[in-house]
Amino acid sequence: MSTVSTAKKIGPVLATFMVANNMIGSGFFLLPATLARSGAVTALSWLLATCLAVVLGAAFARLARQYPEMNSPDDYVRPVLGRDFGFLTSTLYWVSSWIGNNAIAVAAFGYLILLLPIEDGYGVRLGGQLLLIWLMFALNMMGPRPIARFQSFCVVFGLLPVAAVLIAGWASFDQGIYRAAWNVSGQSDAAVVFGSLAPIFWAFIGLETGAMVAGVVHDPDRNVPRATIGGILIAGTVYLVSSVLMMGIVPAHVLADSSAPFALVAGEMFGAWAIPVIAAAAAIKATGTLGGWMLVSGETGARAAQRGYLPAIFGRLRSNGSAGWGLFIVALSMSAIAVLTMASTVGAQFEVIIEMVVMLVVMAYATAGLALLLGTRERPSGRRERMLGMGALVACGLLVWSTPVDTLIGSLVIALLAWAAYRGFARRGAESA
Repeated sequence: MSTVSTAKKIGPVLATFMVANNMIGSGFFLLPATLARSGAVTALSWLLATCLAVVLGAAFARLARQYPEMNSPDDYVRPVLGRDFGFLTSTLYWVSSWIGNNAIAVAAFGYLILLLPIEDGYGVRLGGQLLLIWLMFALNMMGPRPIARFQSFCVVFGLLPVAAVLIAGWASFDQGIYRAAWNVSGQSDAAVVFGSLAPIFWAFIGLETGAMVAGVVHDPDRNVPRATIGGILIAGTVYLVSSVLMMGIVPAHVLADSSAPFALVAGEMFGAWAIPVIAAAAAIKATGTLGGWMLVSGETGARAAQRGYLPAIFGRLRSNGSAGWGLFIVALSMSAIAVLTMASTVGAQFEVIIEMVVMLVVMAYATAGLALLLGTRERPSGRRERMLGMGALVACGLLVWSTPVDTLIGSLVIALLAWAAYRGFARRGAESA
């Protein structure tokens, strides 16, 4: 039974918006530039990706019913697939969280650079991203409470101007610009739609959070599925509307080259004065998201270490609750990723990172499908569980199919190296513990 009192539990509306908020992040600010390289036909990709996310969300909601106290992928993977798969799922999920932080840093500095009296370039972008990473590391060292306050400030002041653009933008929508941008890739519409699934699915990472906090949701059997599906539909609608709107205001080739597409659109709508306002708002929101997700990376790393899946150093917490050494290693690793993924444009660098993250997360999501499909002796799978499990595996298969081969190979190499290290160094100590 959950230790959270009924009075402190949240209802379906708050849970729904919590799930939606966890998905509406850096993709909101940079994905339009990434997708503009293919064209407005990616609106169909948004619809398909939303359907896949709903299937996966339903699978996680079912798992929350079977494992009401779960707060880690290991809780539902290990009973069905064993400790090795529990390690892989937990570790890949953790790795994807801090690699994904780089994409947030890319988005944040892409907007921040518009406010600075400097020219864009490789060195400037790399230096800016590294500065944001280490500033958020320093803030995290102060403990969870300052990060929570900082993130709350960033959400309030970061989203209001952007919401104004989404509401007022339709007065500037040009059907001619939108039709001209329909497909600028040189490929067939079907190839673009399926090929864009992997980067688009970055927007839906976080769909599992409703299931992970089922213990604090009132009547979770009913409300976790509602919150999960409702949150996914809200996020999918917001992303789809913003993508369509922006491609009908600014030509696709201009949008694709922009490091701050929302600010560019605001400038077209309201004039030059709106560019720094929107840029500041987007930079504030993305920076707050970066600080919050670094906190999540530290916490998930600490939990994995406590379960014997990561070296003990990741589980050491300071007196203020921060995962000091673990976050220091994470910040170093993020700095290396920033160097390795540097590309000619912000949108191109963002795409490389999010495709890598999506592939790692999909591997973790696939185990959720397997857990439902196979079941355990204590929790045998019925027809509904098997259907949801198979649906989740099909969704993961489509996402794998849409991923570039080099990204897929790189993700598999990361998984195999992590598993080999676990088998060689960590397993014996963890089992004896």
